[in-house]
Amino acid sequence: MLSFSPKSATKDLLSGLPERSRHVLTDRFGLSSKGERRTLDSIGQEYGITRERIRQIENHGVATIRESDSYAKLSQAWEDLKRAMNTLGGILAEHTLVSELTKSEAERNHIIFLLTVGHQFDDRREDANFHPRWHTDEQLAEAVEHALTSLYESLEPSKLTPEDEFIDLFAKHLKQEGVKNRTPEILARWLALSKRVGRNPLGEWGRQESPHVRIKNTRDFAYLTLKRHGSPMHFTEVAKGIEKLFGRETHPATTHNELIKDGRFVLVGRGLYALKEWGYEPGVVRDVIRGVLEREGPLTREEIVDRVKRERYVKDATIAVNLQNGMFTRLSDGRYSLSK
Repeated sequence: MLSFSPKSATKDLLSGLPERSRHVLTDRFGLSSKGERRTLDSIGQEYGITRERIRQIENHGVATIRESDSYAKLSQAWEDLKRAMNTLGGILAEHTLVSELTKSEAERNHIIFLLTVGHQFDDRREDANFHPRWHTDEQLAEAVEHALTSLYESLEPSKLTPEDEFIDLFAKHLKQEGVKNRTPEILARWLALSKRVGRNPLGEWGRQESPHVRIKNTRDFAYLTLKRHGSPMHFTEVAKGIEKLFGRETHPATTHNELIKDGRFVLVGRGLYALKEWGYEPGVVRDVIRGVLEREGPLTREEIVDRVKRERYVKDATIAVNLQNGMFTRLSDGRYSLSK
């Protein structure tokens, strides 16, 4: 995407500096062959001076470069870098920007150095809501960040949204900020600015703090597996699904234990689990019967069997046996109600 070599450009810019300034900038930005970025403290200890003095040397070095002939000679490179940034969206998270501009790990620190030195580029430091980022247009940066904030606030805490729908939703929030007609690729890069929204391994988006997005353990993988399947699964099938979808080997017994302990899952048959959010009630068969009668009042045996089998994969005889439990009463008309 760039028509010049970032390494060659940084070499030209550093060449006119005094040795100590050149050394400080090289170490601070990781411009040596090792690519290691050093702290102000570690460089200060090497020279026997304070970290604040190293910061002053760094800032003075950048200012000196901006006024140098070498900087002026790179005018085409600055324009090329600015054009590339604008093509990618105009505001990008630092990790997105460097990965888009080069596939070479060795060049990435050089690009960050050029962005720091170039007067056309402004950075915003990492905070609680956003990753470190660079932009070429202050007004656009403000609008995109406002749209990302309102997008997050509009999301239900645990809801997942397919990527295409999520990008469309983001576009609506951008439109409210006066930003229109950007490609889905640019919108996806802008979403990567935020620390508060995220994408799970199945390509679904939601709030980053949701366990459905920030996958931590077998329970979370099981949830996504069942959600993708769309209907109840045996715990052994869930374990196989986790391995197939995510390449994560999981023992069936471990999976079963995790399903038992998590309120997102409901046992609906022998080893069969469903998601509570699908409308399945937790509890054993008699608990389901009780819930049905509480909602609908007295029902015939056939009506109860029909309602329970919508909730559980059990035989009619199992439901009939549970109706003999003391919490239910058979009325004179043959219907069943809750015992008083």
